[in-house]
Amino acid sequence: MLAEFQRIGKLLFQERLVDSHGGNMSVRQGDKIYITRRDSMLGDLKEGDIIEVGLEPGEADKNASREITTHRAIYRETQAGAIVHAHPANAIAVSITDNKIVPQDAEGLYLYRSAAIVRVHQAVGSDEAARLLPSFLQGSSVVAVVKSHGSFAIGKTLEEAYKYTSSLENSCRVLIAIRSSGNARPPAPKEKPHERRSAIPPGIGVMDRSRYNRR
Repeated sequence: MLAEFQRIGKLLFQERLVDSHGGNMSVRQGDKIYITRRDSMLGDLKEGDIIEVGLEPGEADKNASREITTHRAIYRETQAGAIVHAHPANAIAVSITDNKIVPQDAEGLYLYRSAAIVRVHQAVGSDEAARLLPSFLQGSSVVAVVKSHGSFAIGKTLEEAYKYTSSLENSCRVLIAIRSSGNARPPAPKEKPHERRSAIPPGIGVMDRSRYNRR
């Protein structure tokens, strides 16, 4: 299990979906949850960085990620087998300005269609997020973003949850690129005064009416 946590954690860090000590991951096995240790480095996980906790609060929680409450809530109310919580910069930026993330790229539309933006007063380790998030991760909804904080993606495996996290961030890069370009066509070249064209389309002659005025 550690090897898979290490593999996905390294990919998240290399893709800049988390910073040095940011983000967390977990896997559910029956009534047990295996979650990354509080303040661990996802890009350099070691023995002891995966904490076993139960579906109910317990003593081990003090060593688990601060988001353990949210992970528990998602497992209780969804069919998730794994959760990836990341801090993708572009997705966070879009979450601050938008009400919902709707991808414009074909891959994003195919993989997750849209991502809800969840607004809470306290984002990190939030009981409010734990209460609200599961309702946005139902059915075909596999990823959501807590405003200004980061994404929560679910899957059968860590790799699947990572896939949705990565796709979300790529979609947000595309959205930001569209907006920065103004989403407009290049302006038509201005005509000089002496180059003004006739209103009559080319190829259509002017009718000579003089012959019709002869009596």
